[in-house]
Amino acid sequence: MQENVTRRNFLATAGIAAVAATSVSTFAAESGGGKTLKLLGISCSPRKGMTTAKAVQAALDAAKAVDPRIQTELIDLGGLNIAPWSPKPPDDDMKNLLPKFQDPALGGLIIGSPAYFRSLSGLAKCFLERLAPLREPKMVLAEKPFGVVAVGAFRNGGQEMTIEQIQAILLCYGMIPVGGHAPAFQGATLLSANDSIAQDELGLKTAAQLGRRVAEAALKLA
Repeated sequence: MQENVTRRNFLATAGIAAVAATSVSTFAAESGGGKTLKLLGISCSPRKGMTTAKAVQAALDAAKAVDPRIQTELIDLGGLNIAPWSPKPPDDDMKNLLPKFQDPALGGLIIGSPAYFRSLSGLAKCFLERLAPLREPKMVLAEKPFGVVAVGAFRNGGQEMTIEQIQAILLCYGMIPVGGHAPAFQGATLLSANDSIAQDELGLKTAAQLGRRVAEAALKLA
């Protein structure tokens, strides 16, 4: 009798251990086995360190808080020399940036632009055009998520139009647009008052919501 009880206990213990091992293995597989993912935030404002850069950083901070595997980096284009695309790439600051977008650990992008004349900045257009080498011979950015942050001088100053224009361009790279659900269905929209977004609680909320959503999508797609 004692032998049977001991045997049953052993089998039960072994069964629990097997289930636990399976659960751990499943969790590791679902979580990507601890693989690090890099999210790049690009501020496409000619004004270095100003409201667009701060808005993108707010989104990155929220993204990083989602999971320890998420790493973030802000690339501020303010003050850099980036010419439009041409058949012969010009010798400018873009040559130092392009390798960052070829990193195998890249999980997604958060692009920020001021809304100038209800449109994306000229710097944003040049930068996005100059990502063209990532389309041939391979679509390097394909199937990676991206979100867009737009900053304007008025609450309805063209931010949503700016978001749509950037989304249209990045679709040409095979990327997957991500919104932030309510209150950031298309992306993050912020109001700059006196060169500050600090008082725009709603706008900062949309930036944080967008950042979280991009991080979650990157983890699922990795």
